[in-house]
This record gives sequence, C-alpha cells and structure tokens, in this order.
Amino acid sequence: MPINKLALIRYKTIDNCLQNRLRKWTLDDLVDACSEAVYEYEGITKGISKRTIQLDLQNMRSEKLGYNAPIIVIDKKYYSYEEKGYSITNSPLTLQDLGTLSEVLGVLKQFNGFGYFEELTGMVTRLEDKLYKQQHKGKSYISFERNELLKGLKHIDPLHKAIINKQVLEITYQSFKVVRPQQLVFSPYLLKEYRNRWFVMGFATKAKGLMILALDRIGAFSAMDGMQYHPPDFDVDTYFDDAIGVSKMPNQKPQLIVMKIVKEMAPYIITKPMHASQKVLKEDPDYTFFSIEVIWNFELEREILGFGEQVVVLSPKRLAGKIMGRMKRTLESYKDGVSEATG
Repeated sequence: MPINKLALIRYKTIDNCLQNRLRKWTLDDLVDACSEAVYEYEGITKGISKRTIQLDLQNMRSEKLGYNAPIIVIDKKYYSYEEKGYSITNSPLTLQDLGTLSEVLGVLKQFNGFGYFEELTGMVTRLEDKLYKQQHKGKSYISFERNELLKGLKHIDPLHKAIINKQVLEITYQSFKVVRPQQLVFSPYLLKEYRNRWFVMGFATKAKGLMILALDRIGAFSAMDGMQYHPPDFDVDTYFDDAIGVSKMPNQKPQLIVMKIVKEMAPYIITKPMHASQKVLKEDPDYTFFSIEVIWNFELEREILGFGEQVVVLSPKRLAGKIMGRMKRTLESYKDGVSEATG
C-alpha cells in the first residue's frame, strides 16, 4: 500500500499528538493539528476532513502499514496510545517487512560473486544478522570487528556529504608528527577505510597537492562557502588499486614484489591474498612462491612483517634488505628487553 507525502505528515503529526499524554485529544484536535502541519510543511491551506483523520487512525491501527498502533478511545471522545511511550517511529519490523527484506537479501546475494558487487558482502551479512535478531529476540551469532574507542567516526557522514556536494572545507588537523594543529583548506575526494581506521583523501590548497588525513586526527572542520572546489585530475575510484593501505604519493609506481611462504602456511595467503594482483608463481616441497604488484609503502612492510619468519622477500633486493634490517632491530629490541627484565 503506497503512502503519499501528505499521509506521512498526518501520521507523524497524529503520532506526536498521541505521545503527549498531558493533553486529551479529540478528533477535532487531531484535525486541527494535521491541518497546521500540512500548511507548515507544504503550504496547503485547504483543510483536512474528519473522515480523512478517521481513516488515518484506522490505517495506523491496522497491519496495512505495519504499525499496529495501540490507539484507544477514552470516554468515547479522547484518542490516546494505550501503551505509554509508544510511537510508530520505533515500531518493530512486521513479518511482511521481514519476508520482503529476506527476499531482497536473496537477490543481493546473487551478485556477491561479481567484482562490482564484492563490497555488498559485508552489508548483506550485517542485514541478515539484524533480521535474525529481529526474528529471534536479539540473539546473534555473528561478531563483527569494531573498536568502540575509535575516534573520528562522527566525521564520516558530514565528510561524505561534503564530497558529494563538492564543498571546500577548513580542517583543524594534527598529525602525530607535529606539536600543534594546523589549519588546512581542503577539497575532499574520497573516504577510505583500512584496518578499521578511516581516512579522507583530497587536495590541500596550501600544500598544493594531495593529502590523506586520518579522521581520528581531525579536530573540527567547517564548510568554506564561496571557495572554489579543486576537482581531482585523476580517477579517484582506482587511485588505491595498486596499494595496500592508504600511504601513496601521486607519482608512485607499483613494483613487482616476489616472495616465498612456507608450504604449511600457503593456504592462508592463497585464501586471503595480500593484494588483488597476487599470483602463485610455483611450488616446491618446502615453499610456495608468489608475487604481488603494488607500490612500496609502510603498510606493505607491515603486512610482510606480520608473517614473521614464514614469508621471505626475494625481490626487489632493496625491499628484502629493508625487511631484514627491521627484523634485526626487532630482535635486538627483544634482547635488550629480556636483559632488562632479568637483570
């Protein structure tokens, strides 16, 4: 049953009235309140009939819209919600809603195998979990990674709107490398998440170049009305395709990285590749040899180091030397730490 805009305004107005239990609401009172709301939001001066409000009350009570609102009549004159604190805005999903959403989920899951729709996987799973909790009184058998203490998440929505509207922002930003915050005039291009941390990429006017800002280091920002937005001169959507993480300079070129991993650990890297460019080159009794083609950045080094002694970089030699040097320094730090603890 489709609902038009005027009907939604009336339902919301009636809902607000019936939530106010300090006043007794007659049918005439509801008519007046809805007439005022329609005039305020739509500028319509034509009044609303009692018959229309009676039908609205009937629809809100019924299952047609999924509200099943507990509307009662007191002393054959005054309308009220039987349940204190009830509102149609917080009513649960109906069985019909759940059925429809389940069907939609089934359709969405058909696309999970296509590259264009890979990002839907997490969303579909989350929605399935919400539906299951709705149907089974809050039980859930999925635990998603989240960090409740992560800062900067409040910036995601307004930054997203700024990107869509091509707004220039004045951002107060303090990286870990500086003592005082700096003011940036910033044209945002893209929001990106990496390892449960969010970043925004855009053009910084003072630096005259691309910058990638961590949202947890942004103090505040505001739109700079009248400032000319600096549009990107590259494909924003594919900018990070040749990178692991978010550290990348505009002119950086990808390199072919060849590595080997001990045989028993190979399934872990095959089933969850380091990067989309990963290729298995060959296998022998002890190792699986593979390659990725990415830019060399801090996140690449951290990814390799995360495998410890199980992964060895074969080329380029300079990267292999860098990883070996970092492992040696790590070993020295452990030796010093053990000595201090036992000394």
